[in-house]
Order: sequence, then C-alpha cells, then structure tokens
Amino acid sequence: MLSLHAAETRLCEGWTRRELLRIGGLGLMGLSLPDLLRHRSRAADLAPKSRRTANGRAKACILLFLVGGPPQHSTWDPKPDAPEDIRGQFGCIPTSLPGLRVGELMPLTARLCHKLCVLRAVSTGDHAHSSSGYYMLTGQPHQPMNFENANPGPPNDFPSVGGVVRRLQGDRPDGIPASVTLPHRIWNTDGSVWPGQTAGFLGRPADPWLFTCKPHAPDFRIDEFHLPEELTADRLDHRHSLLAKVDGLMTRAERSGLLGLFDRSTQAAFAMLRSDGARKAFRLDLEPPKVRDRYGRHPFGQSCLLARRLVEAGVTLVQVNWYRGPEEPPDAPVWDTHWHEPKRLKEHLMPPMDAAYSALLEDLDQRGMLDETLVVWAAEFGRTPRIIRDRAGRDHWGHVFSVALAGGGIRGGQVLGSSDKIGGQPKEGMVKPEDITATVFHCLGFDPETEMRDTLDRPLPISRGRIIQQALA
Repeated sequence: MLSLHAAETRLCEGWTRRELLRIGGLGLMGLSLPDLLRHRSRAADLAPKSRRTANGRAKACILLFLVGGPPQHSTWDPKPDAPEDIRGQFGCIPTSLPGLRVGELMPLTARLCHKLCVLRAVSTGDHAHSSSGYYMLTGQPHQPMNFENANPGPPNDFPSVGGVVRRLQGDRPDGIPASVTLPHRIWNTDGSVWPGQTAGFLGRPADPWLFTCKPHAPDFRIDEFHLPEELTADRLDHRHSLLAKVDGLMTRAERSGLLGLFDRSTQAAFAMLRSDGARKAFRLDLEPPKVRDRYGRHPFGQSCLLARRLVEAGVTLVQVNWYRGPEEPPDAPVWDTHWHEPKRLKEHLMPPMDAAYSALLEDLDQRGMLDETLVVWAAEFGRTPRIIRDRAGRDHWGHVFSVALAGGGIRGGQVLGSSDKIGGQPKEGMVKPEDITATVFHCLGFDPETEMRDTLDRPLPISRGRIIQQALA
C-alpha cells in the first residue's frame, strides 16, 4: 500500500525509495493499460490540420469482415435459374426491397433490405485469402497478386482503413481510440498474420487498437479497462498526484522525448480509467439479456453488439472480424467452404450471421444511430460459380462477389451492378476495393485525395478509388 506518512527513510525530495519504486510505473500499481497505450499515443500529433469535410454524414463506421469469403450465390446474388451445381442447394426469398431476392438462409436480413445498398459486381481479381484481403482492407492491390499466406511488410505496407482513420482522426482526450479491431486479428493457415491490418507505413502510433477477446464468454471483460478491486477512485487520484510530483523531478529526461511519450500514455490511461463511458463501453453485462440474445450468444453476435457500444462511446471505426476459432474444421474454416458447403452454411455460418447482422442494423436504427453509422458487410472475395461435386464446396473467387452498405451517407433500397448468369464475372457496374475505401472515407468526411506520406516521404492519397456516387444518399 502506497503511503505518504510511513515512518521510513526519505530521499532529498521527501520520497521513500519504496514509494519511488511503486510510483515508477503504472504496471507496478496494478494497471496494465499504459502498456497498451505506449508507442501509440502520438497518432493525434501526426494528424493533418484539415481532417473532416462537410460532406460526411457518418460519424462512425462498423466494418463486418466475414473472413474466408461467403458465397455470393447463397447470400446477395442468388442464381435461381442456373443449374443446381451453380445455384446450390438453397433457394432464394423475396425481401423488403421489391425485385431483390437473397439466399433463403437470410430471412431476418431480408426484412431490412430496403435499408441496404447491395453492390453485386465487386472484384479484386485475386483468389488468395491474404493478398485479396490486403486489397479489400487497404484499397491497394497486393504485389504480387494471388499470393497465399502473404505476410505484412514492404512493398505491401499500405495502411488499413482503420489505420488511416486513426491517423487522420486522432484519439479522443478521454482515451477513446479512433479505430478498434476485434475480437481477433486475421491470420493465415500457417498462423502468420495477414497484411493490411495495421497502419503500415504510417507507423505503429496509428495502428487500430486490437482487442483480442471473447465477448460471448459469460465472464467477459477487458482487464485493461477495469480498476483492481482494491484500487478505489480516491486512491487512483492519489497515485495520479504522486506521479505528477515525480514527473517534476525528471525534467531533464523530458528533453529526450521518451518521458513525454510515457507521460501521454500515463495520462491517457488515467483518462480511460476515470471515464465511465470508456469503461462501460465494454460492459456487455449491462445490456438486457433479450438484446444479447437477439444478436446471438456467439463470437460474431456479441462482437457486433460490442461494436455498437464502442461507436456509442465515440470510436470512429470498428472492424469486426469473423475469426478462425479453435473449433473450426481444418478443411473448411470460417467462410472458406471448400468442403461440405451446404452443411457449413445451414448449421454454422448463415444463422449466426443473419441474426447478428440484422440485429445490429435494427438496433442502430431504433437508437437513431443508423443515419450516422455506416455499416459495411464485406469479405476478401466470393466463391467459385460452380460447386465441386466430390467436395460439395466452392473454391476461392475474386472475379466477382457482393458487398452490402447501409447507414451513414448511403441511400438504401437499391442494388448496384450485376454479375453474369452464373455469378462468375461482373456484367455491369464493376466496383474495385479502392472505390469502396474512397466511399467509406467520403461518408466519414475524409476527402479520398487527402495526402499522407510514406517512409520515403512521398505524398500518397488515402485512396486512389472513385466515390460510388450512386450509393450515396
């Protein structure tokens, strides 16, 4: 216990050696949050002076990334008149948008399609998970394309959308980060990490905060955002005061810049811990059980609910990954349905996706947040138009697939673009990943031509794509 009045030998400034040791780092005081903040707190310092334009209608964006590649034929682009080995085992159903039909395993989403803008001709031209994923998450083609198990690093070091947003936006004074990724990062089959999930050449201070967590667990909590039970708010203020006094003894160290970085991390840690909104954002137990049930008591559902709470708390961009859990079959993990696609879709994939996605849209709408929150349903690619009979599955397909947009700045109730009669190639209205990133930035109020500097100090636009004007409200 830290004491100012213990009868111990004191140093020249009036502090005991024990107190200095205890004050010396927040980790010694039972707080681990500064470790998360350290080396990241300068993102706001790096942000350009001109951040937002008047065009953006969205205050936040939730990016739902369905890792593995959902089949377009069973989701947004069914082909009911095609042969069975193309259309698959499942039929399609009408939706709330006249003329639009979606896969029959999306009944809850079908009721909300009048709020959506479905892009049916998205194309990366890349059939490898990690390189096509890099393209979708950054808007920059991977070099080379079709590179499976690609890893981060130059020349494929372009920042993710979340990294750009954090670079431009900066974190809030109360410690709320501008960008968050949860519940896990995306990794390759060999366990290595996909490229395109960080701030890349913008540097680690702009990386989206990664929260590796299990929001569906009964005892879910983020330890970094909870005070130890024995540490009351008064004691926290007391230790904050002690740190301020110790800082006064170390002015020389400040000239190096390292202490200043530590100080900002420390201040952000205290701000986060003192902020009721920040700490409560992670308290899923505060949600009514019926709400949690509506999203689904599974990783994706509770991650979507957590994303809504983070947006309410002030996070600008939240990326929710459908991650590869330990129970996933090795031959068809996540949405990578090479084998037994009908069984995987019906029993494991479509019901939780349909529940969580529709719950998120309805929840945002009922709370008056949908008009200010852009929701992007996306993946790295789609699936082959023809089912491989001996495996009852589809392989990777980057030539054409679908993405759905809703909310902030998007005009719902429309379908843009189309694929050919077998869902194998774009027919009209092709959209590239850079067009999607440009549209996301525009909706958030960032001019896609905003310049950033790479490691060679070259000016680069945050997106080289075109804004999808037809999608805008």
